[in-house]
Amino acid sequence: MRFKDRVVLVTGAGRGIGRAIALAFGKEGAKVAVNDLNLESAKSVVGEIKSFGGEGIAVKADITNLDEVVEMVDKIRNELGKVNILVNNAGYWTIKLFKDTTPDDWQKDIGVCFIGTLNCCKAVIDDMIENRYGRIINIVSDAGRIGEPYLAVYSGAKSAVIGFAKALAKEVARYNITVNNIAAGVTKTPGVESFLKGVGGEDKLKKAYPRGRLGEPEDIANGVIFFALDESEYITGQTISISGGYTTLG
Repeated sequence: MRFKDRVVLVTGAGRGIGRAIALAFGKEGAKVAVNDLNLESAKSVVGEIKSFGGEGIAVKADITNLDEVVEMVDKIRNELGKVNILVNNAGYWTIKLFKDTTPDDWQKDIGVCFIGTLNCCKAVIDDMIENRYGRIINIVSDAGRIGEPYLAVYSGAKSAVIGFAKALAKEVARYNITVNNIAAGVTKTPGVESFLKGVGGEDKLKKAYPRGRLGEPEDIANGVIFFALDESEYITGQTISISGGYTTLG
């Protein structure tokens, strides 16, 4: 129970990678706030956490709206305690050539991926500074490190998160707060089904992955747990790719 009594907020946790992260923390004794726009999906994940004796609550909020995020964090503070660990997992991508995208597409990608991360960090950072403890882990993407065709705006938004995390890490390190990024490769979740169809299917794509398979949500959750451990307190401002060797950057 490595996170007993720690309060964890995971955004976009109603399914996929976020669900796996929420369950992983629940199994380690954390009190988990499961955020999702779909409240019923969030409640379902909380039910799973409670089924093995864990503690959690479902919280609905549009993370692109700072007022809603602040209200969500107030609710978590009142019901579970101050957020100790924030996992910015919620994401949105538009799969189009850039020439075919619209400003509405840009706002959705940037709003969820970048502005949502800013809003959530803003809402919890004062409590973390007061506690002189915090872990912020952003789920970015290999697209934010190397760029991916058909995902130009998404790539830019995730790259922005990486740059923001580096700067924030330097601002808050003195308060025992770390800020790190997990750059996920293509991971088998409901959200990537249309992308896989667009690139010729899973069997074709996994040939590009040296490990010989695409990622599973639990692969990403394992990386998040690593960054959240007390033993990782000297690691901050870093981005690690979890992609079976697809991205190998220095």
